[in-house]
Parts: sequence; C-alpha cells; structure tokens
Amino acid sequence: MITWGISANSHDAAIAVFCDEKLSFASHSERFSRIKNDKDLNQELICYAMQWGKPNQIYWYENPYLKTLRQWRAGQGWKWQDNDIKKYLINWNIQAPIKFTSHHKSHAAAGYYTSPFDNAAVLVLDAIGEFETLTIWQAKGNKLKKVYSKLFPHSVGLFYSALTQRIGLKPLEDEYILMGMSAYGDPNVFYQRMIFDFVHKYQDFSFSKNLHRGCLDWNSDLTINDSFDIAATTQIIYESYFEEALKLAKKLTGSDNLVLMGGCALNCVGNRLTGNYFKNTWIYPDPGDAGSAIGAVLANKPSWKEFTDWSNPFLGYDMHSQSSNEEIVSYLLEKKICGLARGQAEFGPRALGNRSLLADPRGTEIKDKVNAIKQRQEFRPFAPAILEELLNDYFVMPNGWNNSRYMQVVAHCRHPDLFPAIVHVDGSSRVQSVPADGSPFRKLLEQWYAATNCPMLLNTSLNIKGQPIVNNHADARNFEAHYGVKVFT
Repeated sequence: MITWGISANSHDAAIAVFCDEKLSFASHSERFSRIKNDKDLNQELICYAMQWGKPNQIYWYENPYLKTLRQWRAGQGWKWQDNDIKKYLINWNIQAPIKFTSHHKSHAAAGYYTSPFDNAAVLVLDAIGEFETLTIWQAKGNKLKKVYSKLFPHSVGLFYSALTQRIGLKPLEDEYILMGMSAYGDPNVFYQRMIFDFVHKYQDFSFSKNLHRGCLDWNSDLTINDSFDIAATTQIIYESYFEEALKLAKKLTGSDNLVLMGGCALNCVGNRLTGNYFKNTWIYPDPGDAGSAIGAVLANKPSWKEFTDWSNPFLGYDMHSQSSNEEIVSYLLEKKICGLARGQAEFGPRALGNRSLLADPRGTEIKDKVNAIKQRQEFRPFAPAILEELLNDYFVMPNGWNNSRYMQVVAHCRHPDLFPAIVHVDGSSRVQSVPADGSPFRKLLEQWYAATNCPMLLNTSLNIKGQPIVNNHADARNFEAHYGVKVFT
C-alpha cells in the first residue's frame, strides 16, 4: 500500500511517501519548484514521488473545516474555496481518499514517533494551526494525549513573526535572521515598552494585542538602527514565554523527556533552556509545517514503531553520486571553500552534509567570504559540523544536551580565537555534532581531521539568500557557474 502525507496550501509544502510501513521519501516542494517556501505542490515533486506508485491513501496535515471556521471568526471571510483540499489535490491529479489530522497532532506525532523515547512531554509551539497556538501532550507507548491547549489569537509564534516583519524582514521566513540579530542588540532599550504594548501574562501565554495582523504601526518613529535592539528584546520575551511553557509541560506530564515541535522549535538560541527542566530533549529535524507531511501519517499509524529508531533525515532527491572524500579534503586544504551535493537531500530547512557549502573554520577571512558568496548580511553566523566524540572538547553544551545532530541548539565555543568563522558575536555556535555512523559526511570529517588536526568544518546550506537549497545535478551546476564555487557531486 502506498500512503502519502501532504502539507501544502499554506506555506512550506511537502510530500512524504510510505510504502506499506516504510518511509521511502520526503521532500519540501521548494526543492523542486525553486520557489523559496513554496506553499504549493508542483508537478516535478509529484512525478518524483510517483516512482513508488500512485497513492492509495492521503493524510492531510490539518483540518480544513476548522481552519475555515477560525478564519471566518477572525474576520477573514469564508475561505472554503481556498481550503477545499479535495479540489486542491484534483488540480494535481491526485484523487486518492483523504483523511485529515489536526495541525498540532501532526506536529506532535512527527516529533514523538521519531524520538528515542517511549514516554515524553510533547510541546508544540508555532504561529497557529486551526485554532491552536500552543499544545502540550502526554506521550506514553503508542499513545498521544493532549493535556493543554492555548487558542488563537494568543500566540508566541505570531508575536515573533510580527516583530520579524516590524524590523523589515519577511515573516514566516526570516525569523532565524531576527534570532541572529538579537546577539548584537541591547534588550533593555525597548524592554519596558514592548512588555507594556504586547505582553499580557506570561503564565497563561496571553498577549494584549492580536498579532495575527502584525504590528507595522508599532512605534512608527523607529529607525533601521533600532532593529538590533528590537530583535534582542523580542528574543528575551520569547524565551520568557518559552520557559513558562517548559515549566507547564514538566508539571502536567512529569516526564524527564521532552519532544519539542512546531516552527518555534527552530529557535536554537531559546532551545538551550530545555535542559533546565528536562533531562533529555528531542527535536525532529523538520519541526515546522513541512515536517507534518510525515506527522500526518504517523498520527494515524502510531503502531509503525520503526520510526522510534530514527536514523537520519536524508530522505529527499537522490543524486546517487558519491564524490571522493580525498579529493574534497585536498581541495579544501588549498581553496578553503567548496560545495558538496551528493546522495539523498536532507528533509528539513538545514543542510547537514549532503547539500552543504563547506569551509575551513580557522581563517579570519572565511566568514566574510562565505557570506559574500551566499549574499547574506555580514553579521550572520555559520554553524560548525564536528566529530561528535570531540564535541565537549571544543564546545560547552547547554545543560541536558550531549549532542546536536540537526543544528538544534547553540553552545559556547571554548576556543573562539582558533575558529573565528563559526563563532557568533556572543561566543556561541549553532553546533552540528556528527556521530560515528559511517556516513560519507562523517568519513569526510574524519579525513579532514587526520589531515589538519581540526575536527570540524564550517557547514552552511548550499544556496544563496532567498533561494532554496540545491536539489539535483542541474542545480549544482548552476550554483557553480553563477557563484564561482566548486561543487562536488
């Protein structure tokens, strides 16, 4: 039986393909359409997914009836024509039976059923799904039970997105840039004003304004020079709400294990706080809406326990090729920077070694060179990919974190002067620890370490700002031709 999970018609569309109980493929639509954060399916993605056969069953990641009702109550009009999923899928010649799953349950299932736990507190924190903006679930065995729900319009995710838009960035896309900017700002400058204008009560996750409409009119006299201070204050307030959510999840479940899901789970600066309340944290590598393509299926098939032994996120387009690690190391020793696109693409927003731009992290000029290639703001930081067994020799991991395999949390670098290309202005790095799993990327790091005595490489996504990550050979050739960077395939 062929089962598809689909997240689409909102933002970050994705398809996951299951053959009987095996997850065979998952990818973001944007990788095929080349439209950043593409909300729609596209024919190339569908054709690729059809390699495993036409779907016998579709699981959709949210409930369109409840979504339509919420939009109507919010004054957005009756949008059923936009939310008619059967009609939407027929446009793509997909006519299998459809079952709907609630938005937050899809998130919770994707996180819990891929985790290493058989009991956990599951915290889902995002902008909005149907009516819900924050949910807590008690997870035991194969069961997920919702024990708390916060409803629209009160939303920590909408608060963060509204302030992202306020400082001139793109909401639902550039929140990670605001997070990076926060290290440069002074949160005291706007703290009292922002608390007065936005925060109602941390303990019940309430806000004094409906931020679904944004806040572009907030303090209209602010200038671009205020953006870093606003970013710093936004991050501090977000973390205050986040800590209250962690406390409540601990109180309601009593578990030592946390599964963190929803778009807010990508806030790797805030994620450092989870260890203050939980012994173990699991964050699925694609915790946002695209990841719910997998979650929508697992929410309805919790007996498929093979997913509790999650191995890796390499589920996307398969380039099949395997470039020589010796050749890559030799090139990096001479040129310092190269691209790498081989094997199956990562499912999720972060490149983890199969669609990566790599660089020697030791040079003082490397950070500026890579930012110039990617056409990003000069203040933007980069992540190190490091041999996992040497992680603690080079980084001070937050309490409760002994690895960070999907760039899920920041850690302070013990030797920032030695690795300036991967250290942010506050001394932190968004670490990727690479386990001894025998993967081609792990072997590349081992050979780099043997040649240099440096156990890490700068690892960032193989794309430029505003464009999707390279997906296939044609994309790799185009990147090489346009940006002057050798891409190994």
